[in-house]
Amino acid sequence: MSAPPSSAERPAPVARNLRWALWGAVVVAGVLAGVLIVSLQRSKPSGAVTAGTQPPPVTWPAATRRAPGFSLVDQNGAPVTLAAYRGRPVIVTFIDPLCRNFCPLEAKQLNELVRGMPAKSRPEILAVSVNVHGNARANLLQDVAKWRLVPQWRWAVGSDKNLARVWHGYQIAVLDTTKTIAGVTVHDITHTEAAFVIDKRGYERALFFWPFSASDVQASLDRL
Repeated sequence: MSAPPSSAERPAPVARNLRWALWGAVVVAGVLAGVLIVSLQRSKPSGAVTAGTQPPPVTWPAATRRAPGFSLVDQNGAPVTLAAYRGRPVIVTFIDPLCRNFCPLEAKQLNELVRGMPAKSRPEILAVSVNVHGNARANLLQDVAKWRLVPQWRWAVGSDKNLARVWHGYQIAVLDTTKTIAGVTVHDITHTEAAFVIDKRGYERALFFWPFSASDVQASLDRL
């Protein structure tokens, strides 16, 4: 089977619109911070999945858009590749290990999604780091414990070059703003808060921008 057309070969308006949407999500994330945190604090308790769902802003028909592959390492230094999960659904998301606002909230929803599904149908979660300065194993393990991450969650980290290649492949915007405090350089990472639903054959089927709920993603998984 021939590979699907690359982003450069896809119709220009489609690729351009998706790129703008992904960059636009970075701007929206900054503007809505306070509103989102308050709304999630008032949301239903952990594990609740409601009947009403919001459809993903972007979807693709089956076998039309192959998810870009990657080879990184997880929080234990073990290889993690997208290809290794062929045959089961996967959620590829992009997370800052040092984030203390949106990323933990997104992780909470993905945790609820996995816990609320039957064991045999639970998706794997590959969390690609967007902060090359926060990929120390201690940071990753701290998040595993503090965010109470499900066993299906695996971090995906690597060199600056390798991570940048993955961001580019998924058209994820990552902005690193630095400032110096008491002689120490501090990195403020702003990035596209996005989660891709990948089907068992390795094709992208849905794209969610934050905020989304566990039930939103589950509805997309149920349609695969």
